[in-house]
Amino acid sequence: MTRKSKLGLSAVDTVPVHEKIYRELVHALMSGMLAPGQKLTSRKLAAELGTSDMPVRSALSRLHSLRALDAMPNGSMQVPQMTAEKLRQLMDARALLEGAATEAACNRINGNNLRSLRKSCAELTEAAKLGDIELYLQRNYEFKFSIYRHSDNDQMVFMIETLWMQVGPFLRSYASVFEGDLSGILEIDYHQDILTALEEKDGVRAREAMVRDIQEGSEYLRAHARFDEPA
Repeated sequence: MTRKSKLGLSAVDTVPVHEKIYRELVHALMSGMLAPGQKLTSRKLAAELGTSDMPVRSALSRLHSLRALDAMPNGSMQVPQMTAEKLRQLMDARALLEGAATEAACNRINGNNLRSLRKSCAELTEAAKLGDIELYLQRNYEFKFSIYRHSDNDQMVFMIETLWMQVGPFLRSYASVFEGDLSGILEIDYHQDILTALEEKDGVRAREAMVRDIQEGSEYLRAHARFDEPA
């Protein structure tokens, strides 16, 4: 909703364009909208986003500094490829941070938050049953970050985001490893266990369920997904 002043005027949006573009690209990476190996150029992105080239370049450079994008010799950027060892390291780091964030958030999540989480959890399950990988990854992102943002630790959330930017695109591989039947992912999905523990204010059990969700997903991908050879 647009905030109004006492005179009835709309508040001026002061968020810089490059910051808006950066957040759009961060969301696209974390929710699996971009695929490993996908090329990104500032010219094409500027045309798609309806802006000039300069703020797009700024956003891309920032993402490159966070290892979310690789710089190509021709000046374009590429979503990084993935190796099995890199995935292991990223997912191990995720398990540590996201488990801690979940436990920290447990006692700060109130009734309204829980109602939103129940809805998100149900939508996540439905997306898997529909076989829609983009929708599943989007709902997975929404469910988890709605928990982490209650951890009262902005630095931890930032570190989790940087990990998700690197691993998010590869999570699209779930669509291929389950051979078109994405509902199989529910066998290694512990969102309902996480939700139940949060409802019961059991932070330790919520953390354990989150860690299990991440670790079993990691093990399944490393056993079944196709990876690039290490350089």
